[in-house]
Amino acid sequence: MRERLQNYIDGKWVDSQGGTRHEVINPATEEACAVITLGTKADVDAAVIAARRAFKTYSQTTREERLALMGRIVEEYKKRIPELAASMAEEMGAPVSFGGTAQVGAGMGGFLGTMEALKNFEFSEKVGAATVVYEPIGVVGMITPWNWPLNQIALKVAPALAGGNTMILKPSEECPTNAAILAEIMDAAGVPPGVFNLVQGNGPDVGNAISSHPDIDMVSFTGSTRAGIMVAKAAADTVKRVHQELGGKAANVVLPDADFAATLPPTASGPLVNSGQSCISPTRVLVPREREAEAAAFIKAMYAGTPVGDPMQEGAHIGPLVNKTQYDKVRGLIQSAIDEGAKLETGGTDLPANVNRGYYIQPTVFSGVTPGMRIAQEEIFGPVATIMAYDSLDQAIEIANDTVYGLSAVISGDPAKAADVAPKLRAGMVAINNWGPSPGAPFGGYKQSGNGREAGLFGLRDFMEVKSISGLPA
Repeated sequence: MRERLQNYIDGKWVDSQGGTRHEVINPATEEACAVITLGTKADVDAAVIAARRAFKTYSQTTREERLALMGRIVEEYKKRIPELAASMAEEMGAPVSFGGTAQVGAGMGGFLGTMEALKNFEFSEKVGAATVVYEPIGVVGMITPWNWPLNQIALKVAPALAGGNTMILKPSEECPTNAAILAEIMDAAGVPPGVFNLVQGNGPDVGNAISSHPDIDMVSFTGSTRAGIMVAKAAADTVKRVHQELGGKAANVVLPDADFAATLPPTASGPLVNSGQSCISPTRVLVPREREAEAAAFIKAMYAGTPVGDPMQEGAHIGPLVNKTQYDKVRGLIQSAIDEGAKLETGGTDLPANVNRGYYIQPTVFSGVTPGMRIAQEEIFGPVATIMAYDSLDQAIEIANDTVYGLSAVISGDPAKAADVAPKLRAGMVAINNWGPSPGAPFGGYKQSGNGREAGLFGLRDFMEVKSISGLPA
């Protein structure tokens, strides 16, 4: 069992001030696989002091110095890929093959994409008679989730470094040791003491201490909408910048004449990837009513043929959900759909036949789902697809937009016809014949899916302050 009992503050590994021991449960075995110390407000205070002191010098570094630093981080990161993949397999159930490619690769992409944006970033521009400059915000508090842990950490740490900020990171206590490995990577790369600080902990204690801290200038949060609201409320008294990427309920609008064989495999597979634990998972598959049975048969075959198994084994299978809470929630939503009259095409609430323990969910498909059902409104976060029929394309767009979320949407079909639909979807990201984010493009949503953008140039701008200067000599 891995032990990561210390926090990383001011360039050193230090004991928590009054923290409590926390065991991390392997979702495949339901047994402890790692242990950390849940930190305290005193730990956050110590990290903030270090970060504010480091800001005085790090904020004055040049573009070239920051690029060189991030380049060293990337090189150190590459050395730890197998260890990072194993930690995520054990702690949140991402199979090692997937963890070592997609999960670790997403984190790497966050650094590389930000470096590319920084290379040509315009730190000043003329606006009329004024000069507008982009400057570091200050100390950034970061609260990140368990589902794509390295990706979400990198999309905050990288632009913070590129922008000249210092930071305190609180990763999810459900999958924490990849962040401890990242702290070792930062140390080995020569990140100056106090620029990057890691405080392990939970939301009510460490997360709240970060959100409400008067000497933290910005809080960047990724997680559920419910928790994001709490972060925003805690941050309100200090009027700090609140940057959020929250929940989603993506629709997959299948156009009337779509070629299922060509378009559905890359889009309908979205809820299977990472066991459906992605905020942009396109779980609502909207199909023409006259093609609903055809779509159900096609997607059923995809899902019934998807293997489920041990995340520590190499292969193309999917793993368990992260914990019992998520497992119970997804099983409850599956049961609600059955109770409300949806047709279960494949899957269900039972464990897959090849396992006898763990938080595994069978890949599940429902047809006959209507907009009022719970499973059509609530974020699922499991390997579940719901097929919903529409009578006209206008109705499909209305159903797609009929949610409090607005993170992403998918269109399956002829790209030329999809181009007319995309502007009508109230989502921050629209993908045609795929479901993943586009590298370097802004990642974020409308409505209750958040109020910030991550990745590339737009992510870098979100971690910088804007100043207008007038009266400068010509």
